[in-house]
Amino acid sequence: MGFLGAHVSISGGLHKAFDRAERIGCDAAQIFSRNQRQWKCPLLTDENAREFRNRWAGSSVQEIVIHDSYLINPAHPDPGSLEKSRASLVTEMERAEKLGVNLLVLHPGSYLSSDEGSGLAAVAASLDYVFERACTGNVVLLLETTAGQGTNLGWRFEHLAAIIEKSRFSSRIAVCFDTAHVFESGYDLRTAEAYEQVMASFDAVLGLDMIRAFHLNDSKTELATRVDRHANIGDGYIGKEAIFRIVQDRRFARVPMILETPGGEEKFMENLTLLRSQE
Repeated sequence: MGFLGAHVSISGGLHKAFDRAERIGCDAAQIFSRNQRQWKCPLLTDENAREFRNRWAGSSVQEIVIHDSYLINPAHPDPGSLEKSRASLVTEMERAEKLGVNLLVLHPGSYLSSDEGSGLAAVAASLDYVFERACTGNVVLLLETTAGQGTNLGWRFEHLAAIIEKSRFSSRIAVCFDTAHVFESGYDLRTAEAYEQVMASFDAVLGLDMIRAFHLNDSKTELATRVDRHANIGDGYIGKEAIFRIVQDRRFARVPMILETPGGEEKFMENLTLLRSQE
């Protein structure tokens, strides 16, 4: 069973995330390193970073993942907006490096008024831009699988493979596998046979070793709807048995698995208890 946890708040300071993660029984946790819905980003001081690292060193939480700002769109067709997204992603990477966090989750973005091929090329170019400029050496960017709403990229495994192949920094790019998004985009996880087919497909296109984190979410919408709506484990169309298969899969025994389910800390605790009942 992988490292299980949830996305927790940093309200009151980045180091406060550990209090919340420990309270609900996390082995792993995901955080935002700043307000995810504002472009403005406060300075991360040496003292802030040191406090975070020291708290982590004394915590039962073993793995930390940072999720980037929702505003960032590395596929944006408008040059000004693209530049803003790229600069913000550079900041995200440098904050992660300073905090000692090696995994940064990134939405591949939306091509908007452009087209799919141009969008994929833009994402790869954006990642190259960021890796060239960010003062980091340890941070790996995790492209998150998406549900495929609107012009969003990343809803086919081939999208992620194309981005990585086009980038000159492919060794520093991996994948965050979101169960709800994958299901909503059309990959069926509900039976043992279907699960193995999906993983075989991922392995053929990208390689299973590219999965460096999971988002464990059930889905409020049905298979292939391409509508992103998370549900608690067992309350959606994927079903708890399908999620159990992932947490029991020995191929992912060292991979952080993060809940992004609705309902807050109480529901996180219920979901974690349910998942650990399968150990």
